Formats: sequence, structure tokens, C-alpha cells
Amino acid sequence: MIAPQKPPIIHVYSRRAPAPAPPPERPAGAPPRRSSMVPSPPRYVKSDPPVPAGAVSIPPVANSHGMATRGKTGYRQPRLALHTEALSPLPRSCRDALADPHWRQAMEDEYAALQDNHTWDLVPRPTKANVVTGKWIFKHKFHADGSLERYKARWVLRGFTQRPGVDYDETFSPVVKPATVQTVITVAHSRDWPIHQLDVKNAFLHGTLSETVYCSQPTGFADPALPDHVCRFNNSLYGLKQAPRAWYSRFASFLISLGFTEAKSDTSLFIFSRGTETVYLLLYVDDIVLTASSQQLLHRVIAALKKEFAMKDLGPLHHFLGVAVQRHRDSVLLSQRQYTLDILARHGMSDCKPCSTPVDTCAKVPADAGPSVADPTAYRSLVGALQYLTFTRPDIAYAVQQVCLHMHDPRETHLVAAKRILRYLQGTLSHGLVIPRTAPTQLRVYTDADWAGCPDTRRSTSGYAVFLGDSLVSGPPSGSPLSPGPAPRQSTGLLPTASLKPLGCGNCSRNFTIPWTPHASSTATMSAPATSPPTPFNISAPSTWKSTFTSSVNVSPWVQSGFFMCPPRRNSPMSSPRGSLPLSSWIFAPV
Repeated sequence: MIAPQKPPIIHVYSRRAPAPAPPPERPAGAPPRRSSMVPSPPRYVKSDPPVPAGAVSIPPVANSHGMATRGKTGYRQPRLALHTEALSPLPRSCRDALADPHWRQAMEDEYAALQDNHTWDLVPRPTKANVVTGKWIFKHKFHADGSLERYKARWVLRGFTQRPGVDYDETFSPVVKPATVQTVITVAHSRDWPIHQLDVKNAFLHGTLSETVYCSQPTGFADPALPDHVCRFNNSLYGLKQAPRAWYSRFASFLISLGFTEAKSDTSLFIFSRGTETVYLLLYVDDIVLTASSQQLLHRVIAALKKEFAMKDLGPLHHFLGVAVQRHRDSVLLSQRQYTLDILARHGMSDCKPCSTPVDTCAKVPADAGPSVADPTAYRSLVGALQYLTFTRPDIAYAVQQVCLHMHDPRETHLVAAKRILRYLQGTLSHGLVIPRTAPTQLRVYTDADWAGCPDTRRSTSGYAVFLGDSLVSGPPSGSPLSPGPAPRQSTGLLPTASLKPLGCGNCSRNFTIPWTPHASSTATMSAPATSPPTPFNISAPSTWKSTFTSSVNVSPWVQSGFFMCPPRRNSPMSSPRGSLPLSSWIFAPV
């Protein structure tokens, strides 16, 4: 059956817009309409832009109407480069990274560095051999002000696939202590020495392995001619359990060959001393702080290091381990402002209302107060970040120590206390640690303690601050214990300064050739309140026990830099609150 055909279209109708009405006629003899306003160039145009080479000049526009335009007057709009480059996000897979030109270039640079260092040899896969796998790690590297520095890609091995006794043995490697960093900066600034920062490129690639380790080829860079081969390492690589130890051993042995010696108090501090020439070198994995008694000596040491390792001189010390260093004529400011902003943003407190104190003035919160937090991992992450912040913020040391006591079972009240610290940091972002330029010829210790202040264990919370000259250089880590020492003489009732010196500061002062007189006219005074409640240990102990150590010179009041717990003495010779105080002394834990 044939379908009927439609009739052809004969007429097509369309709706058109009506024609515009003609303008009204101007009366005869009327002058032409002209604006009395004289156009002016934009404010951002200060002069005519230069004409590019080979440009063809355009004649000025000529028409009959009297409107003045930019084309008639000769003004030209400059072309402004108002564009910004978008930040490439962190790739979710290796395929996404290879598709992005920024991350692909970073991966190619990392692979080229591995090849130039002859990190491995491609060999056939041995039978019954443990082959370690790896993965690509991507990270944005930022400057101290938060701007993008570069895209960083790194091929990292999965160390958890290693077997003990097969492809690794010893893994321990020392790192520099915060007190050592502050002491080196204090000494160098007081003597007006140059301080430079060095960065070792692919530091772990320089370590020599004593074990045989096999690894699969990097993803995306496998040899097309030998796809089934594996990498047999000649040098260490990031991710290996023994990589930090291998790099430290290689670097330390080279410095010793140059004439450096390891410090007794901190093995990450290397000292070169020959006559009037002195060099201090601090090593933290691949970051190096170097200071010397002269610019010529500093450049000689840097040149010797560059001959042995791929190293970049970053110039004067400005950013080290997340700490911004601002050196002025009379002082050095150490601050962690960007690190504080990252903590606030990570925990959703960037727009929080600031408060004036880091801790509440009410009684201490017990361990079992309130319900448990919903996410204990987030609480531990926050407290751990705050612990590192005390490097330049000793004003929050006590508050951080209190929230650290409950990391095993955090409660809502403890989380409120931790967020109060964030609110305090929100209002004090510009605060930091100031190192004044004074002669560090005297080591002073200030200490204070309460008495059985913990509501759960009735342990005492104590703290101390160590000053080298007028610079704060050391404070105890949270939770450091105190060990009782020999009791002083019964007749004086004073604690000798020697029994309260930090055990590590004596070695530190000798390493830096700083004279230390532990018995130089220092006294200790104690005070107790008139009344105090009994403690669970059945002793009449004072609720406050202060020990203030001052020297013969006028010094500033005691500054809280760190706090730790110590058990109260059970056998106290006190008979009444106004009686003689317990004659016991305490020795600080090693710094």
C-alpha cells in the first residue's frame, strides 16, 4: 500500500519586525548637536603605548557628525595582561598526572634525577625475591607567603612491603632538636654571622645501601624494551625503611672527612673549629642550616658540599621546617603564621571568633568529663599539629599539654579546650618567638610548679624555661618526667642551681664555647599558701609550690615555655602549711 503524498507547500508566511520609525526632522537652521564634554583617557593610561615594529598606521577617522571619539582624538586602549594561571589540582591517579602538563613535567624531572644518580640497574626478576612496589606522590610546594613555588612529584617505595632481615636491618636516624636550632640562631645572630639555608636535591638518593633491594619500575616510565625487568638499587630511595639512616651515614661521613665533628648533645649538629674559623651545620633530613664566622668560610663550605651532593643554596635563612625567619638588625623573629592558618583551615576555624587567653581559668577538666568525641582521629591530628606549633609559641605550651593528656580517650570537653586554643591563635596570628641580639654569656633557668593539681592522678604540673642570654632556647616536651635528686642542706632551705640545670644544656654550652657558671650567685625561693586541702596521699601538701631562680642581674618575669608532670612526694616532712617546705630537689629531664 502506497502512503498518500502531502500536498506541496505553495505559500510560506513569516512574521517580520516592523520597520523602525524615522528620526524626527530637525528644524531648519538648528545647529548640529554636540556634546560639550571633552573625553579624557582612563586613569590607568599614563602614556601612549609603544607601537610594535612593522605596524601599519591607521588614518584618523573622519565623518560628518560632531561626536568626539577616542579614534578621532588618537587615544588607544592598551592591552592589559589581567590573567592568572589556575593551580593544577592534585591528581587522583598516575594517568591523571600524565595528562596534566605541570605534573607530567614534575614526574619527568624526578625520573631524570633518578637516572642521573644511577639509583638502580634493570635486571631480570630473580626467583623467590621480594620485589618492593612503589607509587607516585604529588605535592604543591609553597613559599612562606603561601604562593606556589613548584609542582613536586616523587617516586616513593612502599616500605611496608619490605621484610626484616631480608632487605632491611637498622632504621634509626637522628634529627635535629628544636632547642639546638634556637641556640644556633641565637649564637650566630649575636655574633653577626651569615646564616644560609641549603636544600639537597633528592637527598635519600645519595645514601648507600648495604642490603640488596629490588623494586618494580616506576609507573608510566617502564622500559618498553625490558618491561618484565625489575630495579636493583645501588642507592637508597624515599620510602625505604633504612633510607634516612643511609643518607645520614653518608652525609655525616663526608662532613667528618672535611674536619667537622658531631656535637655531644645533638648528633645532627656538626661543628668545625680551627683557630678563629668556626662553622655550625644543622641537618634535618634534606634541609640544612649553615652559619660560619665569615662569608669566605661559608662559601668555601658550600662549594665543598656542592662538589659531593646535588645541592641548592637558598640564600639567607628565611623558611626552615615550616618556620618563617625574619632577621632584623636587633632581633630575629621566628613565626609559624602560615602553619597556623593551615591548621585553622583544616579544622574549619578560619572564621572563628578570637579569644584573649588560650586556656580557661576554671579548674582543670578531668579525664572522664562529658561524652566521647565522634572522631578521635581528628582530635589527635589537631593536638599533634598544636604540639609542633609550640616551637615558636611558648605561650600555648601549658594549654597544649593539658589537651595532650587525653589523646587516648578524648571527650567533648577536651575538644572544646582544643578549639579554644585555635580561637586564641586566630587573634594572635602575628605572634612569634623573638631572639634579641645580646651576648649569650649566661645560661638561666626559670621554673614553676603547682602541687598535686591534676584532678585524676594528683600529680604536679611543672614547667621550665631556659634562656641563653635574653633568648628563650629550650622548654621541656609535654609529659617529661622529673627525677628526684639529692636533698639540699637542712639549714638553708634553698635549692641549689646545679641540681636544677637541664642535663643537655651543659653539653650544649660547651659545644658552643659559651662559659657557664652553674653556681654564680643564684638563689631559689619557695612559697606556700596558708591553707591547703589534703591529697589522696594522706599528706598536708600545699596547693602551690613555686621555685623561682634568678641571677644577680635584673631579668624579666618567668615565661612559661613547657610543662610536664611529676609525682608528689609521699613522705613529706611538713607538719603544717606554714611549716618548713619539703626539702627535695628535682633534676630536669634531658633536653
